[in-house]
Amino acid sequence: MEIEELKKEVITGKTRKVSWRRLQLKRLKEMISQNEDDIIKALSKDLDKPVTEAFFEIVSLRQEIKVTEQELSNWIKPKEVSVPIWLKPGKASIRNEPFGCVLIVGAWNYPFMLTLQPLISALAAGNTAILKPSEFAPETAELIEKLIIRYFPSDVVRVCQGDGAFTEKLLKNKFDNIFFTGGSEIGKKVMAAASKYLTPVTLELGGKNPSLVIEKANLDITAKRLIWGKNLNSGQTCLAPNHVLIQKELKEDLIRRMKLQITSFYGEEPEKSSDLASINIRQFKKVVDMVEEARKRNIIIFGGNVNSLERKISPTLIKVETLEDPILSDEIFGPVLPLLTISSLDEGLEIIRSQPKPLAIYMFGGTNQDQMKLLETTNSGGVCFNDVVIQAGIPELPFGGIGLSGIGKYHGKAGFDTFSHQRSILKRPFWLDIKFRYPPYKLDMTFLSKLMK
Repeated sequence: MEIEELKKEVITGKTRKVSWRRLQLKRLKEMISQNEDDIIKALSKDLDKPVTEAFFEIVSLRQEIKVTEQELSNWIKPKEVSVPIWLKPGKASIRNEPFGCVLIVGAWNYPFMLTLQPLISALAAGNTAILKPSEFAPETAELIEKLIIRYFPSDVVRVCQGDGAFTEKLLKNKFDNIFFTGGSEIGKKVMAAASKYLTPVTLELGGKNPSLVIEKANLDITAKRLIWGKNLNSGQTCLAPNHVLIQKELKEDLIRRMKLQITSFYGEEPEKSSDLASINIRQFKKVVDMVEEARKRNIIIFGGNVNSLERKISPTLIKVETLEDPILSDEIFGPVLPLLTISSLDEGLEIIRSQPKPLAIYMFGGTNQDQMKLLETTNSGGVCFNDVVIQAGIPELPFGGIGLSGIGKYHGKAGFDTFSHQRSILKRPFWLDIKFRYPPYKLDMTFLSKLMK
């Protein structure tokens, strides 16, 4: 693919102007606000998303644009850096500059938001971009291409569509930065392709996000928030709680309340609920097989009903004895919530530490000291106490993983930094040129040592 035309916009310095960047943000804002109905329809066709959940994708983008517009002038401003005495009267500074043409590969689970949210940061940082929306959300991908053509010049943003083989070919191009959202296995391939040119990469992956429920938790609210967060988009959310570690004394009470919440949210036949999204076609069989395996083993606590026609599965609670259970071998990415009993917070933390670093850790209950213990003895992309998922709705909070759950951050200033090259600059005058720096060296070392302190 020819990307030199998009690189040229950056090389000429045109995109470094604040006015150029604000114009792109304005175009993006108008594109979203003027096409809300079409966006919601496309998300409904791809994933049968409830209108409220589809609208969340739009709201997230609006918030991101709002914060970016408000802070852009401050983010762009060069930052002065102090210089040591032996370099005075020199002046040092750091400039945030665009990389060039960036590639953004979107995901199918939030196909509109996760394709365009990084674009906001990329354009704010002065880059041009090529978007590759997911082929597994075809209606949304088509809409994104149609809207980008309508609202953006082709030398600023372009959309390329294709399957996995096409993406592999696309990655052979020499982009200046690559941003990928998806699974860890494909993420590894993206990183391998980027290594040919040593291209900077941001990988927003998933992870088996654990939830801890310990004493002092409000079980009514805990049940409500866990069931909501797990079944948002039918569990197809990278931040969704993957499994719950429940303190033994709370288990039966919490399960009872979770059952009530499932029925309250989705009715007596949740698999037919219009408030439950469909499961993506590439994911559906995997989740059905998981449910059927749990049924054979008689470990389903609640749910497990399958609606093959609409690709929906009722929210399902299952009991597991250890993290070695086959059901927990991979990220679930569906409306199935395994529950594991623990005796104490310490046991829960030990279990968490035994697993790859997740995108998020959730903890309900405990004391301030318990919360601090979790923060000081675990690693994860983020942590949320007494709630799930909604931390991603704060643009000022950097979002990203660690280890197998991702590399790099975005949202707000973190996104601007991700798509900016920090260029170091030193400016010195001619009028002061001290001779001791040049050979033959005659300066007393004792004096030089003091000068350098």
